[in-house]
Amino acid sequence: MIFGLFIRSKSLFLCFYRNAKKTLRILISMQNRPFTYLLWMQYLGFRYNGWQKQPDGKTVQGRMEKVLRFVLGHGNFTTLAASRTDAGVSCNRGAFELFSAEPVDLPELIQQMNVYLPNDIRILEGQAISQDFNIIQDVVEKEYRYHFATGEKFHPFAAGNLLHVIGELDIPMMKQGGELLLGKHDFRRFCSIDKITDDYVREVFELNFLDHELAGKGLVPADSFTISIKGKGFLRYQIRVMVAVLIDLGLEKISLEQISEALTSQENKPLCEPAKAHGLVLEEVVFDFGRQK
Repeated sequence: MIFGLFIRSKSLFLCFYRNAKKTLRILISMQNRPFTYLLWMQYLGFRYNGWQKQPDGKTVQGRMEKVLRFVLGHGNFTTLAASRTDAGVSCNRGAFELFSAEPVDLPELIQQMNVYLPNDIRILEGQAISQDFNIIQDVVEKEYRYHFATGEKFHPFAAGNLLHVIGELDIPMMKQGGELLLGKHDFRRFCSIDKITDDYVREVFELNFLDHELAGKGLVPADSFTISIKGKGFLRYQIRVMVAVLIDLGLEKISLEQISEALTSQENKPLCEPAKAHGLVLEEVVFDFGRQK
């Protein structure tokens, strides 16, 4: 047991060390690029391996920075997003900060980026921002929405942002389960166990069940629903595991008692496998701009 704790502590230290080095490089880069801008974006995520750029694989950040280099005419900039969505997850109104060594004509930049970005990524708007602004720490609230449908299998063209659930769901029971998840809890059984943190306490501000806003229209089935979840921040896969737990509850695969027990458990194992990524959308990010001078 002691040896196991030693190995875990060593692993945590190495992860913290690597992340600290990466953070330091980003901070130094930001100091050398004093012109800062906040850009709001949308993207359809099912063709991308998430937001964060990777050595191999197509990512939203990688595509965004490629277009920025072309439009700006230089590579002396850094980007940092408020939320790093996973592979397959979409975004309705997210944000990233642009740190540039040179001033930017923002309206021209946005217009040109939307010309050269692929059709599944769009810049909505932007603003110059104070260097006092911190895109991570100044987040007040994030809203994620998970979209799903029941009944007969729907048209494949709707599959990019909609999960098909096989079986009849007990929605009132799912709502009861959602109430259990509200508030501040240790969510270690509702996320992917992360090697870089031992803090699994997060707070869910709101969890609401909604009719899908396009239910019965176009290719979206009439029996389509949305789970809206709001909080300041979430653990890796937390939203998708919570949704999977609620769906399993609605299918009578688990009980309310199991959810309650999981919220007080110290077992490092998710209660359910995460729901598929393609149903999840980062709906909105809200900031506190009060710290700006």
